[in-house]
Amino acid sequence: MEPAIAARGVTKTYAEGSKGVPALRGVDLDVYPGELVLLMGPSGSGKTTLLSILGCILAATSGSVRIAAQEVTALTEKELPRIRLEQIGFVFQGFNLFPTLTAGENVELMLDLKGIRGSSAKQRARELLEQVGLGDKYDSFPSDLSGGQKQRVAIARALAGEPRIILADEPTAALDSQTGRNVLELLRRLAHEHNRAVVIVTHDPRMLELADRIVRIEDGIVVTGPALSNQQSAFSQTSFGRSFA
Repeated sequence: MEPAIAARGVTKTYAEGSKGVPALRGVDLDVYPGELVLLMGPSGSGKTTLLSILGCILAATSGSVRIAAQEVTALTEKELPRIRLEQIGFVFQGFNLFPTLTAGENVELMLDLKGIRGSSAKQRARELLEQVGLGDKYDSFPSDLSGGQKQRVAIARALAGEPRIILADEPTAALDSQTGRNVLELLRRLAHEHNRAVVIVTHDPRMLELADRIVRIEDGIVVTGPALSNQQSAFSQTSFGRSFA
């Protein structure tokens, strides 16, 4: 099986005065369709930096990143938005919903970028909200929604582009334990039932049992982590033979 994401020797160094501060130090990582991977580690370990590079938001200092078998590290700033639009859905800690738009209209924004408008966009937005359990919230504004509902609207919006890859940065940080679990269970279903590659940055140890694989990062280096499911045992030999199982 070909990975949805393949990173090889990825480094990132941030300039700070006359010195460079290394955030990533040669990361190798494969993520496959149908699995949910947690990126975990202490604050400042490089998790969000790696997620941003995998999402084509941030450029690596060196190394290779392939998204859906396409090398993206050499692409220009004008070419990267197409990769993000066609291949990647983003879910953020702060939801990033437009407060003056309804839940349905927030989802339709992504559909508009894909060239889907009018009645077709409204119908598709309703279907996506139904998929995340919010079929009755199409006309609700973010101010009328709970934190968990806002996050599910954000997930519906991420799905609007039919991405192969979903990247989530601390999607449960603003939620209580049970609501956060519900959101992660939804993301896991999207991986397992819709064959998407899902990568989540989280600090929440209560979410470990929901992962197919844990990738632990410390000081910009990937270290091994335990497998939590036999279902995805085939993935344990990824990343140049390094087992994250």
